Amino acid sequence: MHGRLITIEGLDGAGKTTLARGLLDVLRARGVDAELLREPGGVAAAERIRTLVKDPELHVAPRAEALLYAAARAQLVEEALAPALAAGRWILLDRFVDSSLAYQGAGRSLGIEAVAAINAFATGGLRPDRTLLLRIDPALGRARQDGRGEAPDRLEREADDFFARIAAAYDELAAAAPERIRTLDASADAPAVLAQALAALADLLDG
Repeated sequence: MHGRLITIEGLDGAGKTTLARGLLDVLRARGVDAELLREPGGVAAAERIRTLVKDPELHVAPRAEALLYAAARAQLVEEALAPALAAGRWILLDRFVDSSLAYQGAGRSLGIEAVAAINAFATGGLRPDRTLLLRIDPALGRARQDGRGEAPDRLEREADDFFARIAAAYDELAAAAPERIRTLDASADAPAVLAQALAALADLLDG
């Protein structure tokens, strides 16, 4: 049996990591062979790229940024995702191609089609079985980030209009692919968001 790729998307501060961990616990409790990975990262080479692209001391040009994310993704697909899915495992993935479409395609104004093309090459056309989009007002996402008490990374330092473009792009992606992308209200508390996510995955869990 082929596994399932479930991706979790949204602005920083939307609660992706909290949701991913909660889903992992529920899936494993139901006997599903599941694991959690993140992007960029998940495997050694991609984690090194993660350190580079998030470094606030570096200047990374928009095209270079898009290519670095795609390179990390290519390594993750080759080394982790493809083998796990072939073995029948469920993968919960904190960010995937939709992040690049929103952040680099729209946020960096590179164009969604151009970014989609390099990511189709990077992933070999791998697509998620379901994407959970945590929708949150950018201002609330920023407030949550500030509440963590952590120094912002290179992307988190961007201006409000950058995140507004990303939020709008996520909404457009969801509207264009309603069967794959299910939008969740990320302003709710963690148990409510988890319940929304499980409802959005019910057909896959029952299938």
